[in-house]
Amino acid sequence: MSAETPVQSVGTFTRLRLRFRAWRGNRPFWAGLFTLLGGVPIAYFPYATLKLGTMSIAMATTAGAGSLIIGVLLVTLGLTMWFQQATRVFAGVAAIVLALVSLVVSNIGGFILGFLFALLGGALAVSWAPGVPPQPQPLGEGGTEGGAPQAADPDTAILRPVTEEPTPYQPETGHEAPSDRTPENAWAGGEDAIGGSRVG
Repeated sequence: MSAETPVQSVGTFTRLRLRFRAWRGNRPFWAGLFTLLGGVPIAYFPYATLKLGTMSIAMATTAGAGSLIIGVLLVTLGLTMWFQQATRVFAGVAAIVLALVSLVVSNIGGFILGFLFALLGGALAVSWAPGVPPQPQPLGEGGTEGGAPQAADPDTAILRPVTEEPTPYQPETGHEAPSDRTPENAWAGGEDAIGGSRVG
């Protein structure tokens, strides 16, 4: 065994894991899995025989055939959710109906366990929707996407002081705000510093 064997096995496992993640992300995976798991106890318990020491407990009922049909249908619907995503809504509704029927037919829905799994799987299948991958936009001038300036992220925006012109001073006595005219400016305009008209 060479020293490169562990590295190659890790690389293969990583590739398989990423491939499975991509396959799982394109379909209602958890909906199909829960529906599959719901069909197993519904079909199994009516034909099971438990042994407690020397005592055997048979859970077979007269509706064993109905329980088997419901279990097989739930397993089929779970596989349909995986490999036929277009029929996920129909499969989800059918799984919910079969889960409700199993309460009466199959030992209270496989002792509630199969009922809950099938009901959850059907609800997930009905509510699942395929995701839309983000579309890359061409870079414009300045390195921004689309060529237009992008708005800053409010979480990372830098706060800058507001640069507004100060309001003129207005005292509480009600007098007018002092003007910026100097006595020279007032004389050039024909008025003295006090505000009267120029003499002469």
